[in-house]
Amino acid sequence: MAKVNDTGNDDIFTSSDSVRSAAPLKHVQYATFDEPLSLELGGRLERLRIAYETYGELNDAKDNAILICHALSGDSHVAAHDADDDPGWWDIAVGPGKSIDTNKYFVICPNILGGCRGTTGPNCLNPSTGRPYGPDFPRITIGDMVEAQRRLIDYLGIERLHSVIGGSMGGMLTLEWAIRYPDRVRSAVAIATSPRLTSQGLAFDIIGRNAITTSPDFNNGWYYDEERGEVDGIFLPATPVRGLAIARMIGHITYLSRESMRRKFGTDRYQPRDVDSEFEKDTSVASYLAHQGDKFVERFDANSYIVITRAMDSFDIGEGGDLIKSLEPVQCRFLVISFTSDWLFPADQSRSIVNALVATNKSVSYCNVSSPCGHDAFLLPDQIDIYGGLIAGFLAHNNDEITEADLEPESDAQGKLDDPDTSIFHGKRIDYNFLEDLMVSQSPSPSPSVLDLGCGDGRMLLRLKRRGWRRLLGVEIDQNRVLMCVKRGIDCIHADLNEGLYWLGDDQFDFVLLSRTLQAVYDVNRVIDEMLRVGKRCIVSFPNFAYKPLREMLAKQGRAPASAGLLRYKWYNTPNIRFLSIADFEDYCREKGAIIHRLVALNTETHSEVKENPNLNADLAIFVISR
Repeated sequence: MAKVNDTGNDDIFTSSDSVRSAAPLKHVQYATFDEPLSLELGGRLERLRIAYETYGELNDAKDNAILICHALSGDSHVAAHDADDDPGWWDIAVGPGKSIDTNKYFVICPNILGGCRGTTGPNCLNPSTGRPYGPDFPRITIGDMVEAQRRLIDYLGIERLHSVIGGSMGGMLTLEWAIRYPDRVRSAVAIATSPRLTSQGLAFDIIGRNAITTSPDFNNGWYYDEERGEVDGIFLPATPVRGLAIARMIGHITYLSRESMRRKFGTDRYQPRDVDSEFEKDTSVASYLAHQGDKFVERFDANSYIVITRAMDSFDIGEGGDLIKSLEPVQCRFLVISFTSDWLFPADQSRSIVNALVATNKSVSYCNVSSPCGHDAFLLPDQIDIYGGLIAGFLAHNNDEITEADLEPESDAQGKLDDPDTSIFHGKRIDYNFLEDLMVSQSPSPSPSVLDLGCGDGRMLLRLKRRGWRRLLGVEIDQNRVLMCVKRGIDCIHADLNEGLYWLGDDQFDFVLLSRTLQAVYDVNRVIDEMLRVGKRCIVSFPNFAYKPLREMLAKQGRAPASAGLLRYKWYNTPNIRFLSIADFEDYCREKGAIIHRLVALNTETHSEVKENPNLNADLAIFVISR
């Protein structure tokens, strides 16, 4: 019996690939197009067939369709259709009541152009020769794949997609859809992807292709058994290709993280599983890779692997200014998700996409989900509550309606994210009332732009959204609070303020808000300088630690200060690392040459504004400042 490892799995062979097989697809459909498809790199395909599967029902308005773009080794079978169907590669996310809810949405998942599961690819009949394309299949691009998908969407009579969703290479297709057909995509979800592969990613693809093409049984790509003919339009390989198995082993390593490999193999590395393979299998890692390689050869085509990886390698929408220019046509809302341990498609590449979208004032939310699972994280259940919740919340807010559920305090696994007694909708957050009034009174337009730094679960921005203000963006370091923002239809970027706002332009927002966050900031100078650069008006609120009851408590009782209002924390659970007063901040503004336009002082114990000696009698200060 296999030893149970420290993940709780009794089989180290378990992976994101475990449910996939070469079994016939029970619910696959085909669309055939006789009009030739011209290719971006030259040449054309005289005939195009697309294999696809659908889930749910297309509504009368035909506005609930979601296109799912699969990754390198995926296919049309994204989820099981019923209890008698085989599992799909993303069953954890697609289905009735799941993140991509097929009770609400009409989900379409096509096998990509160049694939090997029914869509025109190297293992399909070349009409000009009467034999499989094999290595004669032309070079294609991500753009060609999207063009083929566009034909399918037209065939289904859908004018505009509710969303396009894809991870890894599927994320590249998602980006291409948003750029190429901006008026046909209402929203886009790009997961664990990049505007172009890293040089390291390119290197792994090159090694994989070399392993295939130098394998003795590759036969220059002519390894199909033509005597057996076609099976559902697909020629079968005569023999497994050893090089493809090795390429898969290499690729599989890049999908994992150091931590996920430690968890999977660390406790029993010298206890291999008994597998029937010609590959090395004398350690648990070796037997795992041998199993993955052999299993992959059963269902995938080596020529497709070459064609698809070359398309990935050539995808390049730029960096920096070039990326901004590439994304200028985008009109849809975006959700970008990365994973902390993904080194194949690292988080900084996702951030570059986000930064470029923000630079041109596009609607975008982003979260770098904490996960030890590496690139494969988006296919695994470990963080489905976070990344699945982000997807579900984002899809639910493709319109700008605000529901009653948006107004309620949210909770996470640790309990309430915000004390309901301080909810702005129960009238206790009087600072929110003043913040809103200040922005309304000083607004340069009927719908000003607002950046909320340390936005929490987004309820301040939700208030402004209720006013009809639309250019609203939050920044938050807690991924659970980012999730809450997205669930409320609030754009939010998962980021650390101490790293600066370099990704934002000068005077990009009418207001920049830092509400009750300054006292928890490490790099105060940097944050304030960046606020003054990015915002035409900056609103800063913070606890006033010169509040008289606090000082008396320390002076007379010799105890760490605490009060019933805003400063109710104990010495051991306070989030505050700065202990400034109203007078301190006034001095600070004078030293920086910042203009103080307004000071509002509040007593949160009495829920009142303080006019007399605010430095002693107020426990919360709100400043409106600018350069």
